[in-house]
Amino acid sequence: MIYCVVPEALESELFDKLTNYYADDANVTVIVDRRHTERRSTGETAGGSEQRQTRDRRRARVPGELPKVDVEPT
Repeated sequence: MIYCVVPEALESELFDKLTNYYADDANVTVIVDRRHTERRSTGETAGGSEQRQTRDRRRARVPGELPKVDVEPT
């Protein structure tokens, strides 16, 4: 599903045009963005008063070293 999001300020100009343009494409839905504020407010966390932490999501490296490999020239 693909959403074509139209800002509320441009709804009168674009919504009908885009709806007609994508009428034959069942994978596209035209919607109007009616949000007036951000969903996340600054300074607040979902869990309460603790600070938000950014973590490195990459997998940790395996400890140690790889063995040396002898490579014969080809």
